[in-house]
Amino acid sequence: MDIEKKPRHIAIVSSTRADWGLLSPVACELRRRDGVKLSIIATNMHLDASRGMTVNEIRDDGFEPAALIPMTYASDSEADAAVAMGCHLADMARTLSQIKPDILLLLGDRFEMLAVASAATMLHIPIAHISGGEITQGAIDDNIRHAISKLSSLHFATTERHRERLLAMGEQPDKVLNTGALGVWNMNHAPVMEREELARSIGFMPDERTLLVTYHPATNDKVSPAVRFGALLEALDRHPDCKVILTYPNNDPNSAEIIDMITAYRSRRGEDVLAVPSLGALRYRSALHYVGAVVGNSSSGVVEVPSAGVPVVNIGIRQQGRTASEAVIHCGDSADEIDAAITEALTPEAAARARVTPNPYQHDDTAGMIADCLTNCDISELLPKKFHDI
Repeated sequence: MDIEKKPRHIAIVSSTRADWGLLSPVACELRRRDGVKLSIIATNMHLDASRGMTVNEIRDDGFEPAALIPMTYASDSEADAAVAMGCHLADMARTLSQIKPDILLLLGDRFEMLAVASAATMLHIPIAHISGGEITQGAIDDNIRHAISKLSSLHFATTERHRERLLAMGEQPDKVLNTGALGVWNMNHAPVMEREELARSIGFMPDERTLLVTYHPATNDKVSPAVRFGALLEALDRHPDCKVILTYPNNDPNSAEIIDMITAYRSRRGEDVLAVPSLGALRYRSALHYVGAVVGNSSSGVVEVPSAGVPVVNIGIRQQGRTASEAVIHCGDSADEIDAAITEALTPEAAARARVTPNPYQHDDTAGMIADCLTNCDISELLPKKFHDI
């Protein structure tokens, strides 16, 4: 008598608007596969009403999360973030013990993901990790990303250089794949809204003189994020002919003051500025096709925005060391430096260069490669981990 094969149970943890926008095509690929049971675990910023309650984006994509795990912060200080990590590890351990996935997929370098990876390690759940081997020297995320990589058994690197770094860390060569970046795959494959449809959705009409701005605290910077962000706002004031879309930062330590400054800036400049907690993946991706430039220090500006053919101004140290397209304009933190970079980004020459410069994170079938590996890999080979000596 034939014994029915047990479905492979794959769990995906998502904690922010940004990572779900990247992970959703993999989730959709896995949902279409026979022999796969998929569980989505939503946590942290997805469940924060002040940042758009973006768990609804997961539901809009047709997934009902198997678990909702809030994170509670006494404040946005570094000490309270560390306390929240400890509580999150305990909550995630209980949740993973109940869900019992065969393999867990994590993306990136958020501090809450280190808690998730630690819980999974203690429960002997193998981890597959996206975006290991990258470097962002301006944020503590850099350390966290490397730590998650060492807790993971299967790796989806976004460039060959990042794959080589993972091998140098002692990861098994046959368990490290160069898949390209999911954000780039989305830019080339996912739908976008027409300009008028987008304008109706956000109540704001973007054009070639609009700047899309996202700024996060650089957690390794010795200068306060408020001072750095104040310089950015001063630079924006030097372009009074530009409209501005400001999205809120992630809930990193010291992010609350930036949100207060965004609110005040919107009040001062009026209808020329849109301030929004989260555009969501579809509206953000769509806006990139209609704005004049993207400004800030988000990883999105370095990794995926170049594939939309729009100039990028990358400010300060947060993304320092990350592989970037030659079309990305890097600048310092002062208002003068940011002003000059914005002026350059808005030139016809910068726009033309952005349209034709290759993106090093490009790959033809990123989502399919990741889904194939998760579906077909031999899980028995993932644990216990083995160190590969070069």
